[in-house]
Amino acid sequence: MFTFTAPDGTELACHVRGAGPPLVCLPGGPMRASEYLGDLGGLTAHRTLYLLDLRGTGRSAVPADEATYRCDRQVDDVEALRVHLGLDQMDVLAHSAGCNLAALHAAHHPERIARLVLVTSAQRALGLRASPDERRAAARLRSHEPWFEAAYAEYEKLLAGRDDADYLYDAFFYGRWDERARAHAARTDDQSNERAEVRYSAEGAYDPPATRAALARLDAPVLLLAGELDGGPCPELVHRAAEYYPRGRVVVQPGAAHYPWLDDEEFFVARVAEFLSSA
Repeated sequence: MFTFTAPDGTELACHVRGAGPPLVCLPGGPMRASEYLGDLGGLTAHRTLYLLDLRGTGRSAVPADEATYRCDRQVDDVEALRVHLGLDQMDVLAHSAGCNLAALHAAHHPERIARLVLVTSAQRALGLRASPDERRAAARLRSHEPWFEAAYAEYEKLLAGRDDADYLYDAFFYGRWDERARAHAARTDDQSNERAEVRYSAEGAYDPPATRAALARLDAPVLLLAGELDGGPCPELVHRAAEYYPRGRVVVQPGAAHYPWLDDEEFFVARVAEFLSSA
């Protein structure tokens, strides 16, 4: 791990894992420490992962101004990491809500992106958001699972915005609700900054028309990876997001949900590594 200083003076932490060309990794949550990304299913065999702890998460410092948790305000943090690494251009992988930050950074600094990997993201920065009905339809794909009835009841509470929803609904975010998935889900609260999460997508964070217009000039190839069983976003929504990237292409991972590197490491690593090494 190393630290560097953001333009506003906040000390940020970045964890380094693996070997090979650098790959900057932006976590989701939003505002969940990068620890949950692990080694991205073994992608460390192909790439050196630079896993950024967003401000106020993991080993990064809490900023003096909590308004800087807003997604667009963190674009400068990503750019500061690129400068610290001494990269003229960089490959970037982002997950879930972190793809909003990646999209905004690419929109502001398109010349600094070599390749971009966006994993299971609806991209509110583009004006896209998974609907409750899309989430329900994806959840019902799991109706054969022994845990479905109890988990679906809690999922409905979540979609209704109720505070009494039990975390059993986490089962829908994993392709296999096994011991490994349960352990991964159980660490969510400890790895997350709830105050920052609320501010991440605060009013003013996104300007979809401006972002879409800026990304129309992005020349870098973009891989958008969707999980077949994911509801936020479903594969159809990922295909809609891909339309805003001139060189975007979609891969749907069979049997995967929101954390595809946990559902099938071999498929995930093979597709991502192949894309990153392509000409």
